[in-house]
Amino acid sequence: MSSRPLVAVVDDDESVRESLPELLQELGYSTRAYASAEEFLASGGPRGTHCLILDIGMSGMSGPQLQRELLLRGHSIPTIFITALADKSLPPGLLQQQAVECLFKPFSEQELREALAAVLE
Repeated sequence: MSSRPLVAVVDDDESVRESLPELLQELGYSTRAYASAEEFLASGGPRGTHCLILDIGMSGMSGPQLQRELLLRGHSIPTIFITALADKSLPPGLLQQQAVECLFKPFSEQELREALAAVLE
């Protein structure tokens, strides 16, 4: 088992699921990627996850819905939301609970580093 923090990426965009874990590994994190909130829950993904990078708008269960479901199940995982929303206005209450940050796609490596530092310190 790796001693590196595990960061799970949940996004229905295949290009994000391929590129973001590669960057996270370069930054020194262990990663797992999931195509949907449902896949993350069914896989046992919450166990051992130190940080969740979660797309807001996915087909099926949305990112905020997954976050609420995790809290209902007793999983308190610090979350960084990511979104391609053009207007940059966040749904009310999004950064409450365990959400730490919301990054707007495309985000820079530095923005990601800062958000991860805030979560994992």
